[in-house]
Amino acid sequence: MPGSIHHQVLVVGGGTAGITVAAILKRRAPGVDIAIIEPSQEHYYQPALTLVGAGVYPLARTRRTEQSLIPVGVRWINDAAQTFEPEKNAVRLKNGDAVTYDYLVVCTGVKLDWGKVAGLSETLGKNGVCSNYSPAHATYTWDCLQRLKAGSRAVFTQPPLPFKCPGAPQKIAYLTADHLQRRGILKDCSLNYYVHAPVIFGVPFFARELVKIAERYGINVHYQHNLVAVDGAAKTATFEKVGDQGKGERITVPFDMLHVSPPQSPPEEIKSSPLANAAGWVEVHQNSMQQVHYPNVFSLGDVASTPNSKTAAAVRKQAPVVVGNILHMMGKTAVESGYDGYASCPLTTAMGKTILAEFIYGGKVTPTLPLNPAKEHWIGWWIKVTGLPLMYWNYMLKGHVWFPKHNTAFKGDAA
Repeated sequence: MPGSIHHQVLVVGGGTAGITVAAILKRRAPGVDIAIIEPSQEHYYQPALTLVGAGVYPLARTRRTEQSLIPVGVRWINDAAQTFEPEKNAVRLKNGDAVTYDYLVVCTGVKLDWGKVAGLSETLGKNGVCSNYSPAHATYTWDCLQRLKAGSRAVFTQPPLPFKCPGAPQKIAYLTADHLQRRGILKDCSLNYYVHAPVIFGVPFFARELVKIAERYGINVHYQHNLVAVDGAAKTATFEKVGDQGKGERITVPFDMLHVSPPQSPPEEIKSSPLANAAGWVEVHQNSMQQVHYPNVFSLGDVASTPNSKTAAAVRKQAPVVVGNILHMMGKTAVESGYDGYASCPLTTAMGKTILAEFIYGGKVTPTLPLNPAKEHWIGWWIKVTGLPLMYWNYMLKGHVWFPKHNTAFKGDAA
């Protein structure tokens, strides 16, 4: 392509997935020519934003400069991908330049669709409307939480699937309840959790326990309700019923604090590309992470079509599979189906307590530690607050891949 630049491996997206893939590939094949396309100057450790919103983790600790994370020897193209032309092995940037490749890795993440909820964008970050999904607003969650007093009404929302970190919408509900309980005013407050799905969590083994925890705190869970509008000035939220009973009916509820988990979708440049399936996600084989129509293209992380929970733990398991298969292709050997759908969601149920939810495709529970995975453990809190951030910055993003195996033979997840 005239006027283009070429790289052996082109990674689109310099978030968790992109940095991890580039770092592993550099460790395994130091001579490979790699470039990362990423427009952002800052990189956030998103799993800790729940803790920021709960006042137990400073926002500054979640942030690094993008430049500091780019592996040595990898070129950083500080721009955004605009169009994908896989028939030409090319990606065109927003500035008009083209970048060609031998192998492409797509890991752009998801788009937070604040605009899908009427009035939300205008009031987010004020009027008691907060969200831990945005680094710009997570600290405001803590401000809102601290302002709650006896008689306050706190409302929490969960959007339609798929969305990243499926436990996050309810984690902050439990941490808020625990905070109010420690202040002695929980019973004087109203906590309501509105869930788009018909269940509180997609894996029944953990859902059974989470229902009990919500009941313990007195959190009212409303299933099959979707947030459609927010009036910040009036402090009201409008939900539409999506189940068979009362479908389409709308209810408006008042709040003093509203924590919104926004609808999420693939970025527009992915939706409109030849790489996307009908739903707009990069269409890949769920075990090899290889694009179904273009063999030299791989995708992982939140933008991939794999039916796993969208978590950083999933990326940790997907990245070595992607790197291994690129190297297989370079060596003219067959790709392998190494990803089993693993995801992990440390569900913070109280200050100092966490349920370590680990599972693979089909919702099969696969714990790593020899502990009852259905129960709250203090060690899970330490892992969430201290262990995982250290592993993320100093191990995972540096291209190290060894980790204890999750137990696929676990038998305790029967109904």
